[in-house]
Order: sequence, then C-alpha cells, then structure tokens
Amino acid sequence: MTTMRSFPIARRFASGLAVLALSLAADTGLAASSRASTAQVEAELVASAAAIRPGDEIQLGVRQKIIPHWHTYWVNPGDSGLATQIAWTLPNGARAGDIQWPIPGRFKLGPVVNYGYENEVTLLTTVTAPADLPASGRFPVKATVDWLVCQETCIPQQVELELTLPVQATGSTVGPGSPLIEAARARLPVTSPWPVDARVGKDTLALRITDARLAARFASQAPGELWFYAEQWGKTAHDAPQPVTVVGETLEIHIKPGEEPPKDGETLAGVLSISNDDGQTQGYRIAAPVSAAAGVSAGATPTGENADLSVGMAVLLALAGGLILNLMPCVFPVLSIKALSLLRHAGHDRRRVRLQGLAYTAGVLASFAALGAVLIALKAGGTQVGWGFQFQSPPFVLAVAYLMFAVGLSLSGVFTLGGSAAGIGASLADKPGYAGSFFTGVLATVVATPCTAPFMGAALGFALGQPAPVLLAVFLSLGLGLALPYLLLCFWPALQRALPRPGVWMERVKQALAFPMYGAAVWLVWVLAQQAGPNAIAIALGGMLAIAFAAWLYDSSRNAHVFARHGSTGLAVLTLLTALVGGYAGVQSSAANAAAPATAGTAKHAWEPYSKARFDELRAAGKPVFVNFTAAWCITCLANEKVALSDAGVADAFRQAGITYLKGDWTNQDPQISAHLAEFGRSGVPLYLLYPAGASTAPQVLPQLLTPATVLSAIAAAGPATASPKLAKE
Repeated sequence: MTTMRSFPIARRFASGLAVLALSLAADTGLAASSRASTAQVEAELVASAAAIRPGDEIQLGVRQKIIPHWHTYWVNPGDSGLATQIAWTLPNGARAGDIQWPIPGRFKLGPVVNYGYENEVTLLTTVTAPADLPASGRFPVKATVDWLVCQETCIPQQVELELTLPVQATGSTVGPGSPLIEAARARLPVTSPWPVDARVGKDTLALRITDARLAARFASQAPGELWFYAEQWGKTAHDAPQPVTVVGETLEIHIKPGEEPPKDGETLAGVLSISNDDGQTQGYRIAAPVSAAAGVSAGATPTGENADLSVGMAVLLALAGGLILNLMPCVFPVLSIKALSLLRHAGHDRRRVRLQGLAYTAGVLASFAALGAVLIALKAGGTQVGWGFQFQSPPFVLAVAYLMFAVGLSLSGVFTLGGSAAGIGASLADKPGYAGSFFTGVLATVVATPCTAPFMGAALGFALGQPAPVLLAVFLSLGLGLALPYLLLCFWPALQRALPRPGVWMERVKQALAFPMYGAAVWLVWVLAQQAGPNAIAIALGGMLAIAFAAWLYDSSRNAHVFARHGSTGLAVLTLLTALVGGYAGVQSSAANAAAPATAGTAKHAWEPYSKARFDELRAAGKPVFVNFTAAWCITCLANEKVALSDAGVADAFRQAGITYLKGDWTNQDPQISAHLAEFGRSGVPLYLLYPAGASTAPQVLPQLLTPATVLSAIAAAGPATASPKLAKE
C-alpha cells in the first residue's frame, strides 16, 4: 500500500456512495421478460442464435440503451463510478464466461475523468451448454444486471432479464439470433498485432509499440487520437494527458502512473484505442510486459512510506528512532538509573568509565541482535511478526512485570544483591562491574520494545522485508541509537562535568525512580488482563507478593548464622521459582480460557472492533473509515488514544463526518492485523489510517504521535466527501 494520496472530491462521493446505494438497489426495474426499463436505461437480453444445441457455445448480450447525456461504466470506471455487473442463472451444467467489454469512451467533468459508455452498448458473455442437454427441451436464462448510470448525479439501478431458448438436436441447423450481437462484436477490441512493452520509472510510465507504419502515421500532422485504457484501476492516472513521441519505428505513449503503478516483472493489461479523423475507432487488447526504466531498480517497486527508502536511509532512520526511544516513558527510567550510577563512579579511572559505556552498549546491541535473529527465524518459518511481537505472549508479559517489580523493590532498598549476582536488580544500576552495565543494556532493550518512536516505523517496515543481513543492520543501528546517549556520557568528560555533583540527593532520586518501575509493573498487569482475562490479575499479584516475600527473606537473613542464611536463601529461591512456574502455568491456562471477544463493552465506545470482514464491508459500501491499529502493551498507542482519539472534539468530528472508527487490537497475535500492517510497510503498532468516502479511495497515513489537531486536520483534508452523506456531482 502507499502513503497519503489525494483524490478528487467527486470520486469520493460517486464511487463510495454508489457502492452503498447499489447494495440497497435504490432504483430497481424488475421484469420477468427479456426487456426492462428505468428512467435512464432501457435494457434487453439478446442471444446470438435462435436456439441452442447440446455442447454449443453461444453469446448472450445485455444491451443498454442510455438516454442522452448519461453514461454507464467500463470494467475500470476511472476516477469514480462502478462497472456493470451481470449475475447469471443458468440450467445445471451450463457455464458463463466473463463480460467482454467493448472499447470504452472518456467522460470528463472538471478534474474527474471516467471510462464508460453513452447512448448504447451491448455487453457480451459466452455461455456454454452442457453436452447432455436434453434435445427438444428448453434452455432458460436469467440475468440480474446491476449498473450505475451517471450524469451530474449517479443512480444505481438493477433489472432482471429472462430469455428462454429452444433446444435442438446436435447437427441440426440453428437460425440466427439478434443482429445486436454482431454489432457488439464489431466494437470489441482485437489482439494487438504489434509487439508492445512498458517501461516504468519512479514517476514515469512509457508504453512502447514497435511498428514502422504506426510510427509513421503518428509522426504526421494529423494522426488521429490515441488513448490507452488500463484494465486495472490505479495503474495509470485517468485525468492526465497521454502525449505520443516517435523514435524511429517505435511509438512511445507517455502515461502518468496511477496510485498503484505496475511493477517491474508484471504485465500491464488494457485497451489501446485509435480513432481516425472520420470518427472511426479501433481498439487493441494490450498485454505489455513491464520492465524498469534506466536508472530504476529491477526489484519490485516498494509501496507505502518505504517506497523511496534505501538501506542507508533505513539505517539512519533507525538510528534516529533509537535516540528518540530514550525519551519514551518505558526507557527513560532505566537510562536515568544508569546515569545516576555513572555520577556515583565519575571519579573512577576514565578508562574504566568508558568500558562501562561500552559494556552497556554491548548489552543493547547483543539484545537487538538476538531480537533480530528471532525475527529472522520466525519469518523463515512463515510467521508474520513485527516490532514488540514478544509482548503478544502472556508469559513474557508476566515475566517483564515481575522484573519491573523486582527492580523497583531493589531501588526502594528492600533488598540488595551481592556481587555474585551482578547484572540483576540493584546491581544493574549500582554496581560498577561491567556485567551490571551489560545487563542494564539488556533491560533497556526489553522495556523499549513496547514503544514505537518516530522514524522507527518506516525503518522497521523496510527491514522486515529485506534479507537477513539488512534486517540485522537496521536493528543494530536502532540499538546503537538507544545506547548512544549513555555512551556519549561515558566518553565525553565535558558532559560528565555538566551533570550535578554527587550527594545524598542521588539516593532519594534512586528511590523515586522505583515508582516508574512499579508503574510499569502495574501497566503490564493490565496488559496481561487484556490478554488472559481477569484471572491473570490475581496470578500476577500473587506472584509479586511471593517476589516481595522472597526479597525480604533474602535481605533480612544476610547477617544471620550461615545455616540460617543458607536456609533463608534456599526458601527465597524456592519461592521465586514457585512464583515463576506457577505464574507461567496460570497465565497460559487463563489465556486459553479467556474467550471473551474484544467486542465486549463496545456499545459504550465510539469505536468498533476491527475485522477484515467488517473493514471490507465498509469499504465496499464506500463509507469513510478510520482504523487505529493499537496494542495494550504499546505505550505510544495508549498515549495517543488518551490525548487525541478520546478528545471530545475528535469524537464529534468523527460523528459529523460519518466516519466509522475501527480499532484493531494487536495485543495478542492477529494475522489479519499483521497482514494489514504489512500492506503499509509497517512491522508494528501504532498505525493510523483515514480512508475517505469511496470504495477505491486511498487512505491518509497519520503520524505515529497524534494530537487532536492532527486528527482534525486529516478529517478536513479528506474533503467534504467524507464529511457529507449527500451524493456529490460526478
């Protein structure tokens, strides 16, 4: 998928509301005969033969006679509209092919260009009779035809047509059918007699036809008109001119790429229409192989916000995202703890301080490398994963909650670990040992993964679609950005001198930093409740009680007799193991039994739970949609929902614009959400998408950090087609 794109207001109205209205069959002319009429269109079902024989192939046609100044649509309707659809009801064993589309015309009103038919058109379909069709029987055919007919307004219409053909024996002579069939065949495009290929670049698309006579004709002063109609929507811009140049025996049609341009290696299908000065038009079916133009990568053209990313740019974005992660509420307390430790030991040998910084950086980089390796392994196994995927596991969330709680107890002075356990708890912040610095880096990485900083989305989305070495390079750059502030503190004496002098205040600050850890533990318990149900809360709190008891027991017996000390330590370890094992088993069981759907309680919210089926239903109906992909463990997501998406002004704007707010909860793994994220080159949440009205309109991709003004501006930019339920002029 691509980034934010702009569409004409008329398309948002006509295309979106047309689909909705079609589903309601607002203007329907029903008939139990071969003819039916509405105020704008007279329809008739005709056949190419007067009878049918077993195994015969005949052509059936739906003729539309359209009143002046109105039109219906081609298979690609252009900037707005909806293609005519025919649903056939045939005898058992009979088969109907696809619609055979005649050469379309163009209808332009302001910036909007549509493809379709005016005055009269017959849409042909080949029908094959079964070989065991009984002779002397009857062959009833029923066609339910839906179309959109437009002038300055668009009206969806539906008719039912019926035709019954007599069945004759094999080998008998069958009389001719309607002359409308032959006239319709004459309007069908023929296969191109020339070799055709397409060259695609970043902002260019050239259709190249090699033929000396055709090139000579269009090199003359009055060659007539030439136009390429792409069969698939989005491949070309419908409202842009298509200038022609001639180079030797090659004619090049220069076409502006559309919203979803063809990629290298694909085939560009469509119809090339050539009109003479006398008004005669001939169409040619084109299936042009697409190759990259000079200077364009031969790989698939990337989409989304990663479209122009190179490996170097992705690495730089990851570095910037890692730097910003240090300011996130999940990482800042850990960095602050380590900065306090640096202050305490600032008088040590400069070489030792620098080694502390390198050990911390090594811990961060090792953790990011391990995370990248796990992602590579899961991708190789076919699993869709993204940033923060480990927080979709309830046991992992519980383990991190326990870790945050234990670190908080240590900072509060409940217990102090000895040097043999350096790297856990208080030693992460207090011990000068290199192991403490290394494991502080590990801890920083663990608590950073629920957060998404600006620049990270594009870099990580790019990385997850690349080979393993590139993915690891991006992840290591992200880790380097996370480690860089502390590393600079260790290597830059001037920064150290700018820090306040050590003193008693440091102990108070260290104790105060325990409370963000307790807060993180509380938040993770809440996340756990979303994943595994309310029983998980009791399991987590029981485990924390056991951890607190084990910490107290361990610390209170440090000065006791050796046997009492060993016994207390053993009991503390046993208590910890019981909490861990019991918590793991408990949340696994609770998660399996937590079958309450995410829809519970949605009646009191302004949003609906996201599902692919509901999203597709709303898009097919042409309704404006806002999609919020979030997770309970994503702090950035929660902050955006609290600050921006829960704002009364934003909620009121959603209601006035008729926007359906879908909330995709990625707290637990959801393949549908993973696939939708991947369409936009994203590997994690948050992702905010605003789809304007219209079944074919492209979404705006909102920033990862939201304010009410950001959301309101996006709604306004979507235009009045999103904000008004009225049908606009085409």
